Amino acid sequence: MTTSKAAPSRRRSRRAAHPQAAQAIAAGWCVGTVCECGPAGFTVLSGTLRRSGQRAVSCLLEPRAGDSVACLQVAPDELWILAVLQREGETPHVLQLRGDTQLQVDGRLSLAAPQLCMRSDQLEVRAREARVALDSAELTGRHLSVVGSVVKLVGSVLSTVMDRVSHYSRHHVRTTEGTDRVAATHVECEARQLLRLSGEHTLVNGEKLVKTRGGQIHFG
Repeated sequence: MTTSKAAPSRRRSRRAAHPQAAQAIAAGWCVGTVCECGPAGFTVLSGTLRRSGQRAVSCLLEPRAGDSVACLQVAPDELWILAVLQREGETPHVLQLRGDTQLQVDGRLSLAAPQLCMRSDQLEVRAREARVALDSAELTGRHLSVVGSVVKLVGSVLSTVMDRVSHYSRHHVRTTEGTDRVAATHVECEARQLLRLSGEHTLVNGEKLVKTRGGQIHFG
Protein backbone atom coordinates (compact mmCIF):
# COMPACT_ATOMS: atom_id res chain seq x y z
CA MET A 1 0.00 0.00 0.00
CA THR A 2 1.29 3.42 -0.92
CA THR A 3 0.39 6.73 0.76
CA SER A 4 0.00 9.99 -1.09
CA LYS A 5 1.94 13.05 0.11
CA ALA A 6 0.09 15.50 -2.13
CA ALA A 7 -2.85 16.12 0.25
CA PRO A 8 -0.84 17.87 3.03
CA SER A 9 0.89 20.05 0.49
CA ARG A 10 -2.47 21.11 -0.98
CA ARG A 11 -3.75 22.04 2.52
CA ARG A 12 -0.65 24.15 3.15
CA SER A 13 -1.08 25.92 -0.20
CA ARG A 14 -4.72 26.75 0.58
CA ARG A 15 -3.77 28.18 3.99
CA ALA A 16 -1.07 30.29 2.38
CA ALA A 17 -3.56 31.60 -0.21
CA HIS A 18 -5.83 33.10 2.48
CA PRO A 19 -4.92 36.74 3.20
CA GLN A 20 -4.34 37.98 6.69
CA ALA A 21 -7.54 38.64 8.65
CA ALA A 22 -8.78 42.24 8.19
CA GLN A 23 -8.34 44.52 11.14
CA ALA A 24 -11.24 46.86 12.05
CA ILE A 25 -10.62 50.42 13.16
CA ALA A 26 -10.73 50.53 16.94
CA ALA A 27 -13.24 52.88 18.57
CA GLY A 28 -14.41 53.52 22.09
CA TRP A 29 -17.72 54.63 23.56
CA CYS A 30 -18.05 57.33 26.16
CA VAL A 31 -20.78 59.41 27.77
CA GLY A 32 -20.05 63.04 28.49
CA THR A 33 -21.40 66.55 28.87
CA VAL A 34 -21.21 69.27 26.25
CA CYS A 35 -19.39 72.21 27.82
CA GLU A 36 -18.78 74.41 24.76
CA CYS A 37 -20.53 74.97 21.43
CA GLY A 38 -19.13 76.87 18.49
CA PRO A 39 -18.98 77.03 14.70
CA ALA A 40 -15.97 74.70 14.67
CA GLY A 41 -17.71 71.99 16.73
CA PHE A 42 -18.37 70.96 20.31
CA THR A 43 -16.26 70.32 23.38
CA VAL A 44 -17.23 67.27 25.43
CA LEU A 45 -16.13 66.58 28.99
CA SER A 46 -16.24 62.93 30.09
CA GLY A 47 -14.56 62.32 33.44
CA THR A 48 -11.01 63.55 33.02
CA LEU A 49 -11.26 63.38 29.23
CA ARG A 50 -11.82 66.66 27.39
CA ARG A 51 -12.13 66.41 23.62
CA SER A 52 -13.41 68.51 20.72
CA GLY A 53 -15.75 66.73 18.35
CA GLN A 54 -18.37 66.99 15.67
CA ARG A 55 -22.04 66.08 15.52
CA ALA A 56 -22.68 62.93 13.51
CA VAL A 57 -25.05 63.17 10.56
CA SER A 58 -27.42 60.68 12.23
CA CYS A 59 -27.74 62.93 15.31
CA LEU A 60 -30.64 65.14 14.23
CA LEU A 61 -30.93 67.04 17.52
CA GLU A 62 -28.47 69.92 17.68
CA PRO A 63 -26.45 69.57 20.93
CA ARG A 64 -26.39 72.44 23.38
CA ALA A 65 -24.17 73.28 26.35
CA GLY A 66 -25.10 71.13 29.35
CA ASP A 67 -26.48 68.21 27.31
CA SER A 68 -25.54 64.65 28.20
CA VAL A 69 -24.38 63.01 24.97
CA ALA A 70 -23.23 59.60 23.75
CA CYS A 71 -19.96 59.81 21.84
CA LEU A 72 -17.75 57.55 19.78
CA GLN A 73 -14.00 58.18 19.92
CA VAL A 74 -12.40 56.84 16.75
CA ALA A 75 -8.99 58.40 17.18
CA PRO A 76 -7.28 60.45 19.88
CA ASP A 77 -8.35 63.63 18.09
CA GLU A 78 -11.57 62.39 16.44
CA LEU A 79 -14.77 62.39 18.49
CA TRP A 80 -18.29 62.06 17.15
CA ILE A 81 -21.49 62.91 19.02
CA LEU A 82 -24.03 60.23 18.08
CA ALA A 83 -27.00 61.10 20.30
CA VAL A 84 -28.26 63.56 22.88
CA LEU A 85 -29.25 61.53 25.94
CA GLN A 86 -30.62 64.19 28.28
CA ARG A 87 -31.25 67.92 28.31
CA GLU A 88 -31.94 70.00 31.38
CA GLY A 89 -33.94 73.21 31.58
CA GLU A 90 -36.16 74.74 28.92
CA THR A 91 -33.63 74.89 26.09
CA PRO A 92 -35.53 74.46 22.82
CA HIS A 93 -35.01 71.26 20.86
CA VAL A 94 -33.68 72.10 17.39
CA LEU A 95 -33.57 69.44 14.68
CA GLN A 96 -30.95 70.41 12.12
CA LEU A 97 -30.08 68.73 8.83
CA ARG A 98 -27.26 70.00 6.65
CA GLY A 99 -27.13 69.79 2.88
CA ASP A 100 -29.84 68.45 0.58
CA THR A 101 -32.20 66.34 2.67
CA GLN A 102 -35.06 64.10 1.57
CA LEU A 103 -37.56 62.57 3.98
CA GLN A 104 -39.31 59.50 2.63
CA VAL A 105 -41.94 57.60 4.60
CA ASP A 106 -43.75 54.57 3.22
CA GLY A 107 -46.63 54.84 5.68
CA ARG A 108 -48.46 57.72 7.29
CA LEU A 109 -46.61 60.72 8.73
CA SER A 110 -48.26 62.89 11.40
CA LEU A 111 -46.97 66.05 13.08
CA ALA A 112 -48.58 67.23 16.32
CA ALA A 113 -47.44 70.28 18.29
CA PRO A 114 -49.07 73.17 20.17
CA GLN A 115 -47.24 75.54 17.81
CA LEU A 116 -45.69 74.63 14.47
CA CYS A 117 -43.43 77.13 12.69
CA MET A 118 -41.85 76.69 9.25
CA ARG A 119 -39.26 79.09 7.82
CA SER A 120 -37.77 78.80 4.38
CA ASP A 121 -36.65 80.97 1.48
CA GLN A 122 -38.66 78.73 -0.84
CA LEU A 123 -41.48 76.34 0.07
CA GLU A 124 -42.87 73.83 -2.41
CA VAL A 125 -45.71 71.41 -1.66
CA ARG A 126 -46.91 68.80 -4.16
CA ALA A 127 -49.90 66.56 -3.49
CA ARG A 128 -52.60 64.85 -5.51
CA GLU A 129 -55.25 65.97 -3.01
CA ALA A 130 -55.02 68.42 -0.10
CA ARG A 131 -57.40 69.40 2.71
CA VAL A 132 -56.85 72.27 5.14
CA ALA A 133 -59.24 72.82 8.07
CA LEU A 134 -58.74 75.97 10.16
CA ASP A 135 -60.79 77.88 12.71
CA SER A 136 -59.05 81.12 11.79
CA ALA A 137 -56.49 81.87 9.06
CA GLU A 138 -54.46 84.90 8.02
CA LEU A 139 -52.40 85.07 4.84
CA THR A 140 -49.92 87.92 4.37
CA GLY A 141 -47.72 88.39 1.35
CA ARG A 142 -46.54 90.91 -1.23
CA HIS A 143 -47.73 88.89 -4.24
CA LEU A 144 -50.49 86.28 -4.31
CA SER A 145 -51.33 84.26 -7.40
CA VAL A 146 -53.98 81.52 -7.60
CA VAL A 147 -54.16 79.45 -10.79
CA GLY A 148 -56.75 76.71 -11.28
CA SER A 149 -59.19 75.35 -13.81
CA VAL A 150 -62.07 75.56 -11.29
CA VAL A 151 -62.10 77.97 -8.33
CA LYS A 152 -65.05 77.95 -5.91
CA LEU A 153 -65.62 80.11 -2.83
CA VAL A 154 -68.49 79.39 -0.44
CA GLY A 155 -69.14 81.49 2.66
CA SER A 156 -71.58 83.69 4.52
CA VAL A 157 -69.70 87.03 4.34
CA LEU A 158 -67.16 88.27 1.77
CA SER A 159 -65.37 91.57 2.33
CA THR A 160 -62.58 92.91 0.11
CA VAL A 161 -60.65 96.18 0.28
CA MET A 162 -58.56 97.05 -2.78
CA ASP A 163 -57.03 100.17 -4.31
CA ARG A 164 -57.71 98.85 -7.79
CA VAL A 165 -59.61 95.85 -9.17
CA SER A 166 -59.37 94.63 -12.78
CA HIS A 167 -61.66 91.83 -13.94
CA TYR A 168 -61.77 90.04 -17.27
CA SER A 169 -63.94 87.09 -18.24
CA ARG A 170 -65.51 85.75 -21.42
CA HIS A 171 -68.85 85.25 -19.67
CA HIS A 172 -69.97 86.84 -16.41
CA VAL A 173 -73.26 85.94 -14.72
CA ARG A 174 -74.21 87.42 -11.36
CA THR A 175 -77.37 86.72 -9.35
CA THR A 176 -78.37 88.67 -6.25
CA GLU A 177 -81.57 87.93 -4.33
CA GLY A 178 -81.44 91.09 -2.21
CA THR A 179 -80.14 94.57 -2.95
CA ASP A 180 -77.36 95.15 -5.46
CA ARG A 181 -75.99 98.65 -4.95
CA VAL A 182 -73.10 100.48 -6.59
CA ALA A 183 -71.82 103.78 -5.18
CA ALA A 184 -69.11 105.56 -7.16
CA THR A 185 -68.04 109.00 -8.37
CA HIS A 186 -68.42 107.96 -12.03
CA VAL A 187 -70.25 104.91 -13.36
CA GLU A 188 -69.85 103.84 -16.99
CA CYS A 189 -71.65 100.94 -18.68
CA GLU A 190 -70.61 100.14 -22.24
CA ALA A 191 -71.96 97.39 -24.50
CA ARG A 192 -70.83 96.65 -28.06
CA GLN A 193 -74.21 95.38 -29.23
CA LEU A 194 -77.04 95.55 -26.72
CA LEU A 195 -77.59 97.25 -23.39
CA ARG A 196 -80.80 96.23 -21.68
CA LEU A 197 -82.25 97.59 -18.43
CA SER A 198 -85.44 95.91 -17.26
CA GLY A 199 -87.43 96.14 -14.06
CA GLU A 200 -90.96 96.36 -12.70
CA HIS A 201 -90.19 99.92 -11.75
CA THR A 202 -87.30 101.77 -13.44
CA LEU A 203 -86.24 105.16 -12.21
CA VAL A 204 -83.72 107.45 -13.89
CA ASN A 205 -82.96 110.57 -11.92
CA GLY A 206 -80.55 113.33 -12.91
CA GLU A 207 -80.24 116.23 -10.53
CA LYS A 208 -79.13 118.66 -13.24
CA LEU A 209 -79.29 116.92 -16.61
CA VAL A 210 -80.75 113.80 -18.25
CA LYS A 211 -79.67 113.33 -21.85
CA THR A 212 -80.76 110.64 -24.30
CA ARG A 213 -79.33 110.43 -27.81
CA GLY A 214 -79.81 107.84 -30.55
CA GLY A 215 -80.72 107.25 -34.16
CA GLN A 216 -84.21 106.23 -33.02
CA ILE A 217 -85.79 106.76 -29.64
CA HIS A 218 -89.00 104.93 -28.74
CA PHE A 219 -91.08 105.50 -25.62
CA GLY A 220 -94.15 103.45 -24.77
